[in-house]
Amino acid sequence: MTDERIDTNGESEKPKNFLEEIIEGDIKSGKHGGRVLTRFPPEPNGYLHIGHAKSICLNFGLAQRYGGQTNLRFDDTNPVKEDVEYVDSIKEDVRWLGFNWANEVYASDYFEQLYQWAVALISKGLAYVDDQTQEQIRLSRGTVTQPGKPSPWRDRSAEENLDIFARMRAGEYPDGSKVLRAKIDMAHPNMLMRDPILYRIIHAHHHRTGDKWCIYPMYDYAHGQSDSIERITHSICTLEFDVHRPLYDWFIERLDIFPSKQYEFARLNITYTVMSKRKLLELVKEKVVMAWDDPRMPTICGLRRRGYTPEAIRTFAERVGVAKRDNVIDLSLLEFCIREDLNKRAERRMAVLNPLKVVITNYPEGQTEQLEAVNNPEDEGAGKRSVPFSRELYIEQEDFMENPPKKFFRLAPGNEVRLRYAYFITCNEVIKDNDGNIVELRCTYDPASKGGHSPDGRKVQGTMHWVSAQHAVPAEVRLFDRLFTNPDPNDVPDGEDWKTAINPESLKVITAYVEPELAKADVLDKFQFERMGYFCVDTDSTPEKMVFNRTVTLKDTWAKISSK
Repeated sequence: MTDERIDTNGESEKPKNFLEEIIEGDIKSGKHGGRVLTRFPPEPNGYLHIGHAKSICLNFGLAQRYGGQTNLRFDDTNPVKEDVEYVDSIKEDVRWLGFNWANEVYASDYFEQLYQWAVALISKGLAYVDDQTQEQIRLSRGTVTQPGKPSPWRDRSAEENLDIFARMRAGEYPDGSKVLRAKIDMAHPNMLMRDPILYRIIHAHHHRTGDKWCIYPMYDYAHGQSDSIERITHSICTLEFDVHRPLYDWFIERLDIFPSKQYEFARLNITYTVMSKRKLLELVKEKVVMAWDDPRMPTICGLRRRGYTPEAIRTFAERVGVAKRDNVIDLSLLEFCIREDLNKRAERRMAVLNPLKVVITNYPEGQTEQLEAVNNPEDEGAGKRSVPFSRELYIEQEDFMENPPKKFFRLAPGNEVRLRYAYFITCNEVIKDNDGNIVELRCTYDPASKGGHSPDGRKVQGTMHWVSAQHAVPAEVRLFDRLFTNPDPNDVPDGEDWKTAINPESLKVITAYVEPELAKADVLDKFQFERMGYFCVDTDSTPEKMVFNRTVTLKDTWAKISSK
């Protein structure tokens, strides 16, 4: 059984998720004049990851589906952690995923309005300046079962609060000496409603406003009002913000401003992956990975460098769907999506990762011929290419066994195999070094079997890829695997470093030999190395030294490993 419905025309109809039902209901009722405006509001304090990609696809996708628009709004309310570098990377990632925003806006655009609204709350007796330290405020909030204790400064007059708040803005007080808090309810069952902080003092240079401000709004204060200013119709957040919604509504109601509405969906969790910006930053700073765009990272720029396509990520986000409860998605689904996408679009090439030399003793010395190879059997329009063939070749070491078991259909002494696009060959002699290691195979070929077929119709079960030793191009190949060995990298014993789950085999660097056609490839070009997996030209690659990243294997090897 599938979850799809069948419409009256006999065509399958995908069931709507709860957000689509809400939006369609609002449009039908004429709410906001049928208008749909969403927003994607990242904080520019790091690089976006696959979890953000799901949110991007959801916010932009919903708006597109219902004829609406999406704003890209940077939640730049903490100058200490934010940087233009992150702003630029976020814009690049959103565009790369295939989306365009209606307006590029910043929370800092609204600093003056947010300040004036804070003044209005103070004037209404709904906000006050608190001189307690952060630790004192934390301790006075109480617990889930015990109410908090009111601040000694909770009953300051509106006039005094207005004066002090203006002086906070003017820079008269040091960092941490005062905060502005909402006056709500210190016994509220939702602890976020126990007089939350609206403003704190931070004397730091802001990437857009410079040194104009030294007080900055908290996320919970700036978020809903920014939505309201932009007249956002559907403010879509991840599930951890559901407890923030009463506060979101409280500010909008008390200020009597445009009633944006917040809706929550389950955030994306993937096996063998961490999504915490803090932990990802730790990996970068401690040089566990090369950088934010390390192909082992779940960042969008890391996935791009590894060879993922925006189409595969959008498909993944669609297949994950929209849920109301947190769940964990198997990384294999993401890998399946990229395999499925690259199978259709990636041209095939031959590359030998662990070379074993083959000499065809009856092939004329010094002769080279060009053989015709198909670029992509899934795409007739991809055409064909020429591959050089000569007396000396490289094959994969694993494609030869001196004493093979039954049903081993690759090369062995006396065994005949098919070379892809070329000829049938038979192994006649095995050459070893002084330590007994196999260093060379001597074979003969059947000249009548060109193209992989024999006139006498004999059947050959094994087909192997190869490269001409004379023409092959050496290339650095980076074999990336999962960064963690534990399906839940956060699941470590108390007191143990979460990084103990890092996979020591997550990167292997080898020198491979690739067919000469690959020397023409550009950075981020994607290929299937026949029988080996999907690979992408790395950003480190140069004409003098080709570098390829393994995007994904042809099959889910981890599924086999984990089942043992």
